[in-house]
Amino acid sequence: MGMVVHEDVIDELLKYNIEPLITLSHFETPLYLMTEYGGWLNRKLIGFFERYARCVMTRYKGKVKYWLTFNEINNIEMIGYIAGGIMKNDPASKAVAAHNEFVAGALAVKAAHEIDENMRVGMMVSYRPNYTFTCDPEDQLLAMKEQRKRLFYSDMQMTGVYPNYKLIEYKKAGIVLDDEPEDYELLKTYTHDFLSFSCYQSGTVTVHTDLAPPTGGNFANGVRNPYLQANAWGWQTDPAVLRLALNILWERYHKPLWIVENGIGWEDIKEADGSVHDDYRIDYLRQNIASMRDAVCLDGIPLMGYTMWGCIDLVSAGTGEMRKRYGFVYVDKDDEGNGTLARSRKDSFYWYKKCIETDGEDLS
Repeated sequence: MGMVVHEDVIDELLKYNIEPLITLSHFETPLYLMTEYGGWLNRKLIGFFERYARCVMTRYKGKVKYWLTFNEINNIEMIGYIAGGIMKNDPASKAVAAHNEFVAGALAVKAAHEIDENMRVGMMVSYRPNYTFTCDPEDQLLAMKEQRKRLFYSDMQMTGVYPNYKLIEYKKAGIVLDDEPEDYELLKTYTHDFLSFSCYQSGTVTVHTDLAPPTGGNFANGVRNPYLQANAWGWQTDPAVLRLALNILWERYHKPLWIVENGIGWEDIKEADGSVHDDYRIDYLRQNIASMRDAVCLDGIPLMGYTMWGCIDLVSAGTGEMRKRYGFVYVDKDDEGNGTLARSRKDSFYWYKKCIETDGEDLS
């Protein structure tokens, strides 16, 4: 039944010339695989994932060209239960789970290329560039270390080779992977075709935490940037963030890029006539799209696409709230589950419609 429902959605998209982009695993490792097998700590999940990938890719051959393997795979660092399907949160467990996902991802790339030479498989990371709060060299080293935490996962899936800094880290910590010799040839041979990423804001880090308050954003590990404005949840709007992110990632991997999440959560106010005047969201998107356009037009970055998060209001994954709204379309539902689920268009809906129609030229 699930396959039929998904195919109906895909067919509806294609009818309107909308290119489907499907993520194989989006923070939903089946609970049974977690309780009975231990999640991605168990190498058996590699084979399970390969069979699953081959099944759906074969079914949708000719309809779906673009695939992603694991959503925000680097969030194993912070939320191993969600991103890695593991009950343990120690460094060794996260390392083992990540390795198994790397191998499974490589096998998914292999499957796609064998099933349809036109298929392209991307990996997906949560990314944000980091600024240093001071010019203290210790701040610069901290920024480098924070970047490595995020980009180790794309280093693996885009280059297929464990970076030296990670091997040294594992050796010092006594971490031993549950690996097989053939893993490493698979990783090198079947790297991902493109890199996709979520990017909502930049970060600012410092060893001098007494000099600035924390951001307050979920999963925050930095301090507030005094040059940027923030929403009620501490997420800051940075007009340069996408240009910086695209350049950093292109210079590191030299493979095509796709921004698959970018947006701002806000406590929208619905007027009596059903309208929502969300100028703050329009301002955020205007700045980010202009930043992205500069990366393409001024820097020559090969950007495959942009999909903001998200088209319709939904429960925020970061805080579990409905009041932290992201969409162009307002949904009548509150944090307690009350509401009719009625939909109404926000001002940003009409603004983004115009933006699409003009291919991003009209951002007024």
